[in-house]
Amino acid sequence: MSAASSPRPGSTDPNKRGPPWYALRGGDGTSTPPAYASDPKYKKYTQQVEKCLNSFESVHEWADFISFLKQLLKTLQSYQQFKEIPRKLVVAKRLSQCLNPALPNGVHQRALDVYSHVFAVLGSEGLQRDLALWSSGLFPFFEYASTAVKPTVLNLFDTHYLPLQSGLRPIMKSFILALLPGLEEETGEYFDKVLALLDRLAGTISQSFFFQNIWLVMLTTPPARGTALTYLSRRLPPFKPDEDITPIVGDDLGLMIRAFSAALEDDDLLVRRAALDILLQSLRIDGVAVKKAQDDDRAILMRAATSVVLRRDLALNRRLYAWLLGPSESTQAQIEYYKVHSLELLRSTLKDEMLNPSPDYSQSRPFKIFISLLDKYEIGLPLTEVLVYDAFKCLQQLLQSGQDAGDDLSMTGSTLYEAVEPHALWSRLLSAMLADLKPGQCNREGCAMVKYLLQSFHSHDEEIETIHLPIVFNAITGILTAFNWNDSSSFPAASDALSLLPEILKRIPHGALKSRPALSTQAQALEAEMDAVVFAYKFYGIKSDTPPVGTKRSAAPFAIAMEDLVSLTFSSATALLKGDEDVTLSRSRRDVLLLSSSILDALASRLDDEVDGQLIVSWDPDAWLSTMFECLEQRNVAFVTVDRFITVAIKLHQKAQLQPSFDLDKRSYITPMVRVLLKYLRPSFSAYHMRAVNLIWALERLSKHPHVEAVISQSLSVRRTSELQDACEAFGVLWRLTEDIALPGVHLKVPMMTVLETLRSDDPKLRRIGETWMRCSLKSYLRVLDPILFDLLDPTIRYIPSTTELRGKQLQGFSYERPFDQRYVNYLLETLLSVAKFGGQGFSKVARSTPISRSIYSGLLQRLQSVNAAFPEATYMDVIVSQLLMRFLQSEPKQPLLPTMQPFHIVSQNLAVDLLQPLVARGDVDLITLQSLESAVVQKLYFCVHTGRLDLQNKLLHLLHSVISSSISGSEGRSHATASQLERATDGISPQDGPPMTKKETHAVHPLLVQTLVDGISVPGNRSLLQHWLDFIMMTVPLFRETLKAVVTPLSDCVCRQLRLALTEILDVSSSGPRSDDVVSYTTDADFLMLLTALERLTLLSMTRIGGEEPQEDDQQMDKNVQESGGLLGYVSGVFSSDGPSGATDDSAVTKSSDYRCLHNAVRVLYGMWDKLVVAPDSDWGSQEESLSLIYSRARTRAKRVLEHLFRAHSTEVLEAVVDCWHDQAITRPESAETSSAYDLVDVLTASAQNAVHMLCESISCRTPGLSERTRKTVVFPDLLDMTLFEFLEQYMKRLEGPLALQVWNRFLQLVKDLLLTLRDFRPQAFAALKCFTVLADKVTQTTALDDRRLRKDLQETYGKLLDICVMSGRSVESGSWIRRSQREALTTNGRDSPTPTLRATEMKVDEKNASSTSLPLPDGGKSAYAGDVAQQVNSYVASDALPSLRKFLVDSDKILAACNQIVYNIVNPALKGKARPLDLEDDIVAIIREMTRISVAVKAWRTPVVESLNDNRCFNSTAEAGEKWMPMVKSLFDTDKTALPELLGKITTVPSANIFTNREYEMLLRSLNLRRLSYVILSAEKNHFLAQLPSIQEKLVDTLRNVSAPIVQSEVYLCVRVLLCRLSPHNLSSFWPVILTEMYRIFEQILENIPGDGSEELGLILSACKLLDLLLVLQTEEFQIHQWIFITDTVDAVYRPDDWFPEALLDRLAEVVGALPATESIAPRSAAQAHTPSVPTKPMRRPLLHSLRQIDSIRDLVPFFSTASISSYESVYHSGGVVDWQAVEKGLLEDLFEGR
Repeated sequence: MSAASSPRPGSTDPNKRGPPWYALRGGDGTSTPPAYASDPKYKKYTQQVEKCLNSFESVHEWADFISFLKQLLKTLQSYQQFKEIPRKLVVAKRLSQCLNPALPNGVHQRALDVYSHVFAVLGSEGLQRDLALWSSGLFPFFEYASTAVKPTVLNLFDTHYLPLQSGLRPIMKSFILALLPGLEEETGEYFDKVLALLDRLAGTISQSFFFQNIWLVMLTTPPARGTALTYLSRRLPPFKPDEDITPIVGDDLGLMIRAFSAALEDDDLLVRRAALDILLQSLRIDGVAVKKAQDDDRAILMRAATSVVLRRDLALNRRLYAWLLGPSESTQAQIEYYKVHSLELLRSTLKDEMLNPSPDYSQSRPFKIFISLLDKYEIGLPLTEVLVYDAFKCLQQLLQSGQDAGDDLSMTGSTLYEAVEPHALWSRLLSAMLADLKPGQCNREGCAMVKYLLQSFHSHDEEIETIHLPIVFNAITGILTAFNWNDSSSFPAASDALSLLPEILKRIPHGALKSRPALSTQAQALEAEMDAVVFAYKFYGIKSDTPPVGTKRSAAPFAIAMEDLVSLTFSSATALLKGDEDVTLSRSRRDVLLLSSSILDALASRLDDEVDGQLIVSWDPDAWLSTMFECLEQRNVAFVTVDRFITVAIKLHQKAQLQPSFDLDKRSYITPMVRVLLKYLRPSFSAYHMRAVNLIWALERLSKHPHVEAVISQSLSVRRTSELQDACEAFGVLWRLTEDIALPGVHLKVPMMTVLETLRSDDPKLRRIGETWMRCSLKSYLRVLDPILFDLLDPTIRYIPSTTELRGKQLQGFSYERPFDQRYVNYLLETLLSVAKFGGQGFSKVARSTPISRSIYSGLLQRLQSVNAAFPEATYMDVIVSQLLMRFLQSEPKQPLLPTMQPFHIVSQNLAVDLLQPLVARGDVDLITLQSLESAVVQKLYFCVHTGRLDLQNKLLHLLHSVISSSISGSEGRSHATASQLERATDGISPQDGPPMTKKETHAVHPLLVQTLVDGISVPGNRSLLQHWLDFIMMTVPLFRETLKAVVTPLSDCVCRQLRLALTEILDVSSSGPRSDDVVSYTTDADFLMLLTALERLTLLSMTRIGGEEPQEDDQQMDKNVQESGGLLGYVSGVFSSDGPSGATDDSAVTKSSDYRCLHNAVRVLYGMWDKLVVAPDSDWGSQEESLSLIYSRARTRAKRVLEHLFRAHSTEVLEAVVDCWHDQAITRPESAETSSAYDLVDVLTASAQNAVHMLCESISCRTPGLSERTRKTVVFPDLLDMTLFEFLEQYMKRLEGPLALQVWNRFLQLVKDLLLTLRDFRPQAFAALKCFTVLADKVTQTTALDDRRLRKDLQETYGKLLDICVMSGRSVESGSWIRRSQREALTTNGRDSPTPTLRATEMKVDEKNASSTSLPLPDGGKSAYAGDVAQQVNSYVASDALPSLRKFLVDSDKILAACNQIVYNIVNPALKGKARPLDLEDDIVAIIREMTRISVAVKAWRTPVVESLNDNRCFNSTAEAGEKWMPMVKSLFDTDKTALPELLGKITTVPSANIFTNREYEMLLRSLNLRRLSYVILSAEKNHFLAQLPSIQEKLVDTLRNVSAPIVQSEVYLCVRVLLCRLSPHNLSSFWPVILTEMYRIFEQILENIPGDGSEELGLILSACKLLDLLLVLQTEEFQIHQWIFITDTVDAVYRPDDWFPEALLDRLAEVVGALPATESIAPRSAAQAHTPSVPTKPMRRPLLHSLRQIDSIRDLVPFFSTASISSYESVYHSGGVVDWQAVEKGLLEDLFEGR
């Protein structure tokens, strides 16, 4: 019921009423009634009463109370002729105070005697008129009255109150509240009397009105619920289901339901039990009351009733079950009753609470109720059937939204999954999945839900895993086999189902698919013939419109699954072969084929476990295989599908259990599979290479015949060059990725020889293909040599030693004994020649260094032993030269054999000579010809690169290398010395270490060469020749001795660029998981290794000049300076030398910087690879995983080696470059600063953390002003700032363990000490050092090293000094001498960049002595902005890190206090100075003070600023937000200083000052401010914190109310009372109520008599009183509820007003009186604007109506409050369920305390 629908005050015509009661009242009890105004006796009577009342001021003990009451009674009895009590307001207040429960019975008895006399004098009419005055003391007293006094109280009620009859209507609720405590003891002597009184009270108005007030009492007053239910159990009649109960309980059934709901959710078990008893007796769920109630009300009742199960109390549960299941004893009847009347309401209530969880309860509450209800089978099973699916759906939404604070929800979900009946759960889940699979179904969620449940909540459950999952698995596969694969709409559902099946299969234990579970007896006969889908329908009792037709006859679930999946793969492959032009349909069919193949793969793996004997499957293996092969050879099937099918085929190959089985070892089967796999070995499928290679070898192992070799040979026998190139590349990948142990040269000899033939082909294209294969794929020459040598050592080739004599000379040789296959031998020799020619020195090195005994090929070793066992340690080269080539060269056929063998023999010898030729010398060409040739070759190369002609490039590069090397050899004259020196230089050894060189004529670099080389590497079409180009660069570039830099820098940049592109491509491939489309990527591990090798060589070459020549120049420059400034005055001339650096040094710095750029760029690329190429543990790459893992690991390892090599040669430069990379990464991705891989890299490069920290400290030293002259090191990277190094050092130290931190301690401590020596005032470096020091000190303090006195002393002193300097940051803004930077740097806003060290050491000294004109001073604005920002960071750091660590680091109390004093002096005090709002400080300053208050020894430091801020008269000009932030500090102040509160109370004076010159207005203002301080102090504390001081506070407030009449001061008293209400338990304020009530009554009565004018100073006091009342109505404390009828209508009359209703409550009367005033023009709009009093709060919580009202200019501004207070209070009680919005209440108090002006 909203306020809008209820009658308003003033809605009826006032002229048609009789005079209201309040028209007869005598005002506030101080004025004289008109009838007695002129009566002198009445005046005397009044004087006597006043005299008597004044004596109350001197009451000190209980005897004084009795004498006061005797005197008062005697005075009243002396004037019985007057039917009026003078000064009745004060008399009523004193009588209330005399009924204080703490006083003895005698005082109570005397007070009641006075009440009795007063009531007798006043009579019913007088009592009716002044009910508010006299009831306020009596009503709350009855509860505490002693046994002796209770009869008197009851007698007063009976005698004087009940005769009022309908006059009791306004106080009905309060009267009931007053009497209910008498029903607490059913055996008590007053129980029956109180019960009778309540019965008579119910008869005064009407029974329904009485019961409605009982509902209100139950709703608003928890302590009264038990007694109210006791009354109801005796007086509320049992109702029949169809009986109309509104005449008895009232029209508002919602109110009654909310009352019972409140009782059902009460904390007291007995209250809950009594409420459930009444539900069973009078509020049955099938009754008219529940059925007629609104849906919201029924849900509220059900929510409250079901909550009792959470108490785990059997008595409560039994009653709830009885209420839900009905009165019948029969189980079947109970279930019927439950399903008809309770189930739907219970389901909708729980579901609604699951979907929209209340913030008042845990989100898991409805799920826990559901779990508890499962204990009762009759309730749980039907509820499971209708709710379980929705419950899990809601759980999923809640968990995925991330609202689960702890693991509460997920634990509840697991419990629910385990508790729910599996049969019911899986029946519902299967229904949802079957619904998904219906044609045309749009909203699919069943399969996703089952997958979620299995992944999130399923743990081992035997019943689910052995019974339900197999049935569901078979049912889904059965449904899928009947799908129409030509309908595109059916695919999404099929994909969902197919992706779910592996999850189900994974959880079915091995052996669980052997047989089905049993059905009911009548269905068992049909079970054997029943289809899997029909079986599932029968088993779960699922009704279907179109029951499936059974087709399969097998009863074994595994056989059914195999048949279904074979059928699925067959049908999807067949559909795919139809070649539908619809791309989407084709893709969907591919997905289905992939998923079904994957599941078939999983089933095939379980074949041995699931089948005991034979597994007879109705399938045609040949048809299935041929269809699948045909499908595989189509271009649009992805590799993942190929992988799955071949894996399945291999698993099913020759399985004896499977009938019919099949044998894969046939050429017709192997051929299509190997063909498809070879297609995936092409360069564009590098992601799948590794897996394809493994599958080919699996087929090779499976086959007893050389089918695989034959197929590969067939692929290499094509005529077209492009096809041959593809075939060679595929075979090359197979060869390269095969391990040596597999003997690829033996098993794949025919294709290997086919490829090697191309090396000697006349066709340059064929030759290029062969050479590329050799260079990129060979992996090891031994693989080729083993089979060739095996055939060349054929035992049929027989030699015998022979001696031939010619002209008297004996020639040793050999002769052939018999003919052999010379053509084949020549073929082998030609092949070996081509290999040796191609291999060159690499071939020679391998053959020379490898003993042949290491060969893996056992056949070769056996042949060697049979031929010759003379060389046990012979190498391959020994065998080739000695056993073969020399034999062929030395041997001749025997004479008879000459005609047939000679032609071939000559060829053999030619080949042998050619093979020995690579060991012989080279020829020279003159220089002029060489230069012409070089030019022509460079130009041709350039042409080839850009026209995409690959065939010529390799030869040209070789030729060009020969030309250049010959040219340089000719120009230098000593090629040997040059080569040896350069070899050393590229390994990081400077040429100075070698012999001195004389300068030669320089060989000029061809202008086009560098560009040609860059293009050769960069053009994508040259990818296959990349290795040739890089080889050429690495062999040729070192020869450019004098012009090295011009060549190296662009080439280095180019290689870096190529590495970045390769890295980007491989990361793009990695970013996608398994998918049905193939991923195209060309980058392989070999690409990375090639480029990295080139980068390493080029970078080292770029550094040869820096490492070798320039230090020499620097030394010469220094010697020259020393000589020039020699003699005694040398030092002086050094001091007065020019400030600017010399030109020579500048040039040298520029040269160095540009030279270091190559190194920097190289480190950037290498760092990128180190950072990015990490295999994530959760990466799901699918089929490309094997290749990607290989590429990642090899490339990252090589990058690491390159970095290590560079670091060994140039450690500082590499480390600084890594830090620079880290800095860039931290800027772009700040979240990575703490987890960056840079720290691991530094650990890898440096031998220890000690080395790393030492190097970083050195780098910092040479950059920091003041420290740079202490080190002779020069700055390598000027762009890298000392602040960046400090930041890196800080993060690096955070990762160190205690022992490591101890190792680096001394080095870092030295740096800090050196820094401190140079600092006179604050510089940013000090702040950076403090942060690093704090991190390191924190680690060190956790070790035992702190026991070392010296270390502890160093730590304390250094930390103290650093902190002292840093806290001066705010004061450094004025000095400004420390900032020396360019305009751009000065204006950076992060405050971390340090000045660039552009000045050398000597210049720095000069700069310290006199301001240098070379530095650029900051403009004032920029300087202060920068410094201010640093100061802010320092403040923030002090608050967050420094102060919490003080006690740990500076153990000594004096040192802690000194540090805190420094912080207060330098940071806090300046921030507080001159503030118009003392509490409005920056967050950092407030945080500093708050942290300091937690340090016990620092009280002396922080106490003064806090006290001064609080005592500042402008304190409350601050904002409410600032006031809230200061509350912890104020609390700490009053906790640590016990004299502070008495001191503050002492300042609140009530006696006027005796000084005649005092400004009274200012004096009142000071009093009000002191009262406000008291309020703020109390608000800052926790609940009941100042309970011990309450008497003093209460006395001070009462004293102020009595003696200070100024409205401004009294307003503060009401504000303080509001704070006390929020900070003290309500029962602690019971003695305060008479005073508060009397004062509020007086204020409101006074408004009625004398309405204050606009702008009156009384308005502020009235607003304060209204706000106090507003808060009391919100809090609804038990103590106030019994009085609230005085101020508002607290019965149902607030909403349902009777026809003859007159306003009795003060606010309702004020609404009529003030509302009737004429509105003025200036006021009216304001009133309308302020009238924002919503009848129902937007959020169902109680909050004050006057929350936003701060000030009023007219009493009319309060009309909205007066007129809606009653109805708003009623409705907030009705809707909020007693929940108070404490946040709004406290915010309102703060806003009233702090004006924010």
